[in-house]
Amino acid sequence: MYVCKQFPRYVKHLFISIMNMKKLFIAAWAFLGGMPLISAKDYTLTSPDREIVVVVSVGERVEYTVTHNGDMLLDKSAVSMELTDGTAFGIQPRLQKTASRSVDELISANVYKKKQVKDQFNELQMTFRGNYRLTFRAYDDGVAYRFSSTSKKPFKVRSEQAEFNFPVDRKAYIPYVREDRTTSFEEQFFNSFENTYAYEPLSRWDKRKYAFLPLLVEGPNGKKVCIGEADLMNYPGMYLYTNGEHALKGVFAPHPAELKQGGHNNLQMLVTKRNDYIAEFEQGTDFPWRYLVISEQDHELADCDMVYRLATPTVDMDFSWVKPGKVAWDWWNDWNLYGVDFRAGINNDTYKYYIDFASEHGIEYVILDEGWAVNLQADLMQVIPEIDLPMLARYAESKGVGLILWAGYHAFDRDMENVCKHYADMGIKGFKVDFMDRDDQIAVDFHRRAAAMTAKYKLLIDFHGTYKPTGLYRTYPNVINFEGVHGLEQLKWGGTHIDQVTYDVTIPFIRMVAGPMDYTQGAMRNASRGNYRPVNNEAMSQGTRCHQLAEYVIFESPLNMLCDSPSNYEREEECTEFIAEIPTVWDETVSLDGEVGQHVTIARRSGNTWYVGSLNNWDAREMEIDLSFLGQGSFEVEAFRDGINADKAARDYKKETFVINAKPDANKLTVKLAPGGGWAAKIVKK
Repeated sequence: MYVCKQFPRYVKHLFISIMNMKKLFIAAWAFLGGMPLISAKDYTLTSPDREIVVVVSVGERVEYTVTHNGDMLLDKSAVSMELTDGTAFGIQPRLQKTASRSVDELISANVYKKKQVKDQFNELQMTFRGNYRLTFRAYDDGVAYRFSSTSKKPFKVRSEQAEFNFPVDRKAYIPYVREDRTTSFEEQFFNSFENTYAYEPLSRWDKRKYAFLPLLVEGPNGKKVCIGEADLMNYPGMYLYTNGEHALKGVFAPHPAELKQGGHNNLQMLVTKRNDYIAEFEQGTDFPWRYLVISEQDHELADCDMVYRLATPTVDMDFSWVKPGKVAWDWWNDWNLYGVDFRAGINNDTYKYYIDFASEHGIEYVILDEGWAVNLQADLMQVIPEIDLPMLARYAESKGVGLILWAGYHAFDRDMENVCKHYADMGIKGFKVDFMDRDDQIAVDFHRRAAAMTAKYKLLIDFHGTYKPTGLYRTYPNVINFEGVHGLEQLKWGGTHIDQVTYDVTIPFIRMVAGPMDYTQGAMRNASRGNYRPVNNEAMSQGTRCHQLAEYVIFESPLNMLCDSPSNYEREEECTEFIAEIPTVWDETVSLDGEVGQHVTIARRSGNTWYVGSLNNWDAREMEIDLSFLGQGSFEVEAFRDGINADKAARDYKKETFVINAKPDANKLTVKLAPGGGWAAKIVKK
């Protein structure tokens, strides 16, 4: 009877004891550093060749690791997004379901370095409560992931967590925001995305600086990991930064709250105030892909299709009118003609001369760079009196040449449709839009809007003064080039401390992973090491003449400039003829050999004709080029090699023609490259 009376009290004390034990457990958990109360569940995704393994862990947060053939490339790295209403993607996640699929198909590519792109991957899609998904893909050459929101209501993204935690300290090729933008972190969000690479351990990262993408990190056993993003359509671009020894994190420009006109010739929009969030949306959306391209050998990076695969497919419009090609360019050579009977400059006579030069050599376009519109007005309808654009457009058309107009960002954006319609009706073929110098959400969205508007009026667009490409060139094939590269223009003013030659043999493995580059090569004044100096109106390149010729093969560039003066090209008939014939889009690309910062060799095919290019750093080099890609047969080779004195007189070269009888798997060609040298060849089957 006593036991029965005391039983309710006993249960009460037992319950209190259990609750106290729970509190003690929670306190101990917090004291020990927050070990997860809920054991994480792992989901494994492998690449089609089973060499890459991604393990996604869902516990208190979402983390992932990446290994390649047993080598740990990325240790546990968290991914999450926080909205302004307190919602979090990837934190305290509540997984509803998973779905897997495998894809193996060929994509027909438009205006690209090959006609078909192999798209083969395994995918894991995770759907969570809270109206979001997280998708991981594993390719044979890398990994990608993206968040997606399925919200039906407007929302704002306060922040994104994108971590890249390397298991040990590794050396990296780091493209810091340039030194003139390091007084504050805020100031670094306004930059031209042009710099050479600092090659240093992650632990020695300059804590004053952000870096832009792509960025390359060395891995174990000679492997490399290239970090980038794709399908950036309406979201701020990602920078990288680190406070730790070997952990990188994504940084994003906050959304602009106030903009004011200013900057270069009053053509830019400057952010004067920012919101406390990075992006805003009217409804759910797919966020950009974050990717890791993984290579065992460096040369694999020089022919990578990751961004093209991940980009939004081409919109449902007719793009058959898009005509890639080369451009006779005025600005780099400072309109510097000689041997003519008129005063060269920004005037009708000068541009008629450029048009005649382009027509004579089969060059598709002439660009009118900055200066044709009235300065400081940011109004593309105001043309200087020295230029008669309707007359020049008619003259160019009669010569089979198209005209492209340079435009400052704000001047183009403020009156975009009117400008596009007016100049399309006049016969202008496209615009080179410059000086965006931002990649916050508003600036990124401008690129998409400009691509759509120019496509509507059948105009090409070349984005200069902007961030790296992220795949918009697949979505809108009229987007025919991007800058975001430390191109040849830097040598008009850059000091002798600049090592452009080493940069040239670095970007094919890093920047070119993202897509085409408006590098603007073709200098006929060439300087060996120690002979270079900046000269604005008679600019020169670093490295040999053949280095410049090979860049037309090595660098991916569907709209490719001839940067030098027509007067100089007319004195260099052999080189000019070779440059003018080289295609700018290709049926096939084969990366043959290369080492980051040392040398690179790439072969590209158009129809039945192959072009092969090799670029060298400042070390003299003898190398073998494997020509087995030619197959069997007899081939005629037209080659340009460094002259015997090219180490002192960089313009020294030798053109030679010879026949090779190719045999599969047994055909190698030995070439010698001077310091800063190059080798370029056209190969046709007899």
